[in-house]
Amino acid sequence: MQQESDLRVMIVEDQAILAMELELVLGDAGCDVVGCAMDRASAFEIAERERPMLALVDVNLLDGMTGPQIAHRLVSEYGTAVIFLTANPEQIPDGFAGALGAVSKPFDEQTIRAVVAFARRFILTRTVSDPPRRFRLAPWLTTPPADIAPH
Repeated sequence: MQQESDLRVMIVEDQAILAMELELVLGDAGCDVVGCAMDRASAFEIAERERPMLALVDVNLLDGMTGPQIAHRLVSEYGTAVIFLTANPEQIPDGFAGALGAVSKPFDEQTIRAVVAFARRFILTRTVSDPPRRFRLAPWLTTPPADIAPH
């Protein structure tokens, strides 16, 4: 019996095979994947329609390095928690654009499950637990303000 989903997740990834793999892993982890986008316009259409709680966002998409712009808007306008996926960690903006952190590609299923568990805990309880291996925590979470971020 599959558990009821408590986390609505959007994937923003321009590699279709990787997006499908993520969708399967997230579904197995009890997430409700509400959409997959390959570019900025599609990401905002899905966000407006589905109001995801979490988004996994590639930093560098088909329409350029738009991941940080997408993340900033998802956080500020929709209250979505964001985790960056990237093969180039140096492209992550200094302030992480409001994202919780980043996972470097390539990654495995265990890493994604651990990162989603970390994000779920943060979203549901606003607590910051020890970050999973291979997850680079955003600097703003290491010294959280009293009202913990714009989420």
